[in-house]
Amino acid sequence: WACWKTYVGRPETDEVRVHAMAFLGNGLSAAKYHDEALSVKEALLSTYRRVGAPEGHMLGQMGEIATSYHMLGRFETSNRLYRDVYSGRLRLDGEGHEETLLAATNYATALLALGRYEEGKSLLRKTIPASQRTLGESNEITLGLRCNYALALYEDPDATLDDLSEAVT
Repeated sequence: WACWKTYVGRPETDEVRVHAMAFLGNGLSAAKYHDEALSVKEALLSTYRRVGAPEGHMLGQMGEIATSYHMLGRFETSNRLYRDVYSGRLRLDGEGHEETLLAATNYATALLALGRYEEGKSLLRKTIPASQRTLGESNEITLGLRCNYALALYEDPDATLDDLSEAVT
């Protein structure tokens, strides 16, 4: 709070003020004050909208808000936001961009948390090859996408023996 109080009097467009607000939201999340973090993160997104921040900044903040909803167990709301972030990143940056692939990872995680395995598998079948092509086989994001794909295969109650076999290879 001290950091935020120091900079709250600055104009909304002041970068230091915006960073103080982001640090406050992230700090509250790290301390597991997810309700409070959500309020700060939503206020920051509102600020971004008022000052006409770049779309990438707004998408990033929407992802932060989605994470807070996820941590609060509000998976449907989280999923909708992650979907919007992924769609926005796809349009803004293209399918092979690191930010798009990270958004796909988050969206897939949200789908799996809701038990929507077929949707998750479909998304991951599209994004894994793009990640392998642009980021490489051993990139952390590529590995995260592959891990989510394995989870989608073996956690699905309708998984076949072939699905289970594919999940471990």
